[in-house]
Amino acid sequence: MRNDKTKVHDFWNNASCGEELYLDGHDKGGFEKQSQKRYELEPYIIDFAEFELSQNQKILEIGVGLGADHQKFIEAGATTYGIDLTERAIEYTKARLNLFGLESSLSVGDAENLRFEDNSFEVVYSWGVIHHSPNTERAISEIHRVLEPSGVAKVMIYHKWSLIGLMLWLRYGLLRLRPFTSLDTIYSKYLESPGTKAYSKKQARKLFSDFSIIEIKTILTHGDLLQSEAGQRHRGVLINLARKIWPRKLIQSVLPNSGLFMLIKVRK
Repeated sequence: MRNDKTKVHDFWNNASCGEELYLDGHDKGGFEKQSQKRYELEPYIIDFAEFELSQNQKILEIGVGLGADHQKFIEAGATTYGIDLTERAIEYTKARLNLFGLESSLSVGDAENLRFEDNSFEVVYSWGVIHHSPNTERAISEIHRVLEPSGVAKVMIYHKWSLIGLMLWLRYGLLRLRPFTSLDTIYSKYLESPGTKAYSKKQARKLFSDFSIIEIKTILTHGDLLQSEAGQRHRGVLINLARKIWPRKLIQSVLPNSGLFMLIKVRK
């Protein structure tokens, strides 16, 4: 029987996040279009990552995916290292950087067991990754270990009390006559890779209790607002209908903090 980490690896090694929906070709133009689409859908990444402040910084990215953010760190003048659990993501990111004439130290790696010395990085960045790891607490401990004193971690994890969580509960809980199915179970079974987790702000503060908290905030995403295609697991008539009638302006006005993404900045 496959262990939990192998299941996560296999899910994302089958298709990196955003590959099926947004990667239009494996040439330079395809990667440029993927970046454009990424930052159109998720413009808050720009402010959160602070690419423009990266010059001369030594940065580790955990979970490089298709490499769009990694490319921006390099272009800003950072010395970059990147890991991903999957061979597929590393191959894509290496190919991407090669097309643009850029270099980075990339390797397949496990967020729970980082192959770096203590106090190695000024910044650790991870966008939507460690909530997929079977032992997220261990991954956070590793981030703390490899950061130098006063180093900053910028991490996005999923927010439990989100509209996406509600939509998934309606579909896989209520409509299946299982109204007592917990949100933890819903996220674990139905959002993305097996075992995916989501956290409340209180839980996030506990997870990062060894750090000084700079900021924790939640934001509405294109997924919460049904402004984009569904992820790798979610297609169908119901979601297409919901997309047409979804009260986006009302949600943005009344429920601005009910988004899936929780953006966390902490200092060691």
